[in-house]
Amino acid sequence: MTAVPRVLVADDQPDVLEAMRLLLKSEGYEAKTAGSPSEVMDALDKREFDAVLIDLNYARDTTSGAEGIELLARLIRADETLPVIVMTAWATIDLAVEAMRLGARDFVQKPWDNTRLLATLRTQIDLRRAIKRGERLEAENLALREAAQGDLVASSAVMRPVIEMIERIGPSDANVLVTGENGTGKGTVTQRLHAVSARADKPFVVVNVGGLSESVFESELFGHVKGAFTDAKTDRIGRFETADGGTLFLDEIANLSLNLQAKLLRVVETGEFEPVGSSRTRRAGVRLLSATNADVASEVAAGRFRQDLLFRLNTIEIHIPPLRERREDVMPLAERFLARHKERYRKRLLDFDPEARASLMRHAFPGNIRELDHAVERGVLMSKGETIRAADLALRSAGEPRDRLEEMSIEEVEQLLIRKALARNDGNVSRAADALGLSRSALYRRLQKHGM
Repeated sequence: MTAVPRVLVADDQPDVLEAMRLLLKSEGYEAKTAGSPSEVMDALDKREFDAVLIDLNYARDTTSGAEGIELLARLIRADETLPVIVMTAWATIDLAVEAMRLGARDFVQKPWDNTRLLATLRTQIDLRRAIKRGERLEAENLALREAAQGDLVASSAVMRPVIEMIERIGPSDANVLVTGENGTGKGTVTQRLHAVSARADKPFVVVNVGGLSESVFESELFGHVKGAFTDAKTDRIGRFETADGGTLFLDEIANLSLNLQAKLLRVVETGEFEPVGSSRTRRAGVRLLSATNADVASEVAAGRFRQDLLFRLNTIEIHIPPLRERREDVMPLAERFLARHKERYRKRLLDFDPEARASLMRHAFPGNIRELDHAVERGVLMSKGETIRAADLALRSAGEPRDRLEEMSIEEVEQLLIRKALARNDGNVSRAADALGLSRSALYRRLQKHGM
């Protein structure tokens, strides 16, 4: 949900402040008022605002605007992205030019026209939020690129073809389908593909399409316009438009219903879509990366996945082997996770003791890399000294399961039932959810909760 826009209004006349406060409140804004430049700076010290409306005259019987110009300069120095709109009852061209030269976004003459003032305010707030989103996205992309470079531990022989494939096709715009069991690192591979592409400085947008209900699918991917449905109080761009010029990662693609697959196919084929409630066609140039733990060929043969959609998604397919087939990567991964969780929890752990290492190498890791990460995190939290012991990891070897329900915790029982349901249904989340009497989204929440 979009936060309510906050506007700071500064004027030395109480009736002007009250009129502006009522106007902004009626339009859905949160308004804070200030009667002097010092009050403006105090308010900005205490909280963040989306825009500032300031009068240029505060001293009685003065029309020079000197105080307002000085305040404007201070505001720009404090935050050059903050939209400042100046207003005065003695508007002159020279004063307007000086204010705009110093960085004011617009100039309003009192008495103001409500329609024009509100349109100006809305435009400037939307622009600032777009800039902020861009900055956040760029910071996230930088973090993702750094994470992709560091977290793809792959020294085992079975991972060499994966690394070679990433290096070969990463710089291209080819659509890629990444397959493998849950927790094998499909997301990390897609991050690496983006990081080595020509789109690396553009958005990398992730959406779990398998967890989207039919009612929100189009709005989430294609956006909507104000009034398209009951809760559509503002326009919203979808994931395709957000990823324009960059990469869109569609996770759990095989869990889409046939109806939603048809809606996705058109935009994959043409790059064109319409936001919900709009007849205007838009275009987005994105590279599509997809991932699934399902056997997509079997899903196609069973009529549960469209073959024409699969052809467009898997120009190249990369299969990630499970952790049990890449034992050489277990300890390098464990040490990477240990370094991360030591820093996160501020614990001075040096290493795993020999028994802990043996336990890690012996364990089958049905939950793959994600299970290893959680085991190391638990070891960091449970360790009482400067080493992690086998008991701290709480890994049970294949020959030491706790099969009796009365010996299990509720969480362990739930994990057991989920694993069995997934196994009986060949990893298909939708069918497993039906078998467990859960909605697909409810099962996804449990999978995420248990790190499965």
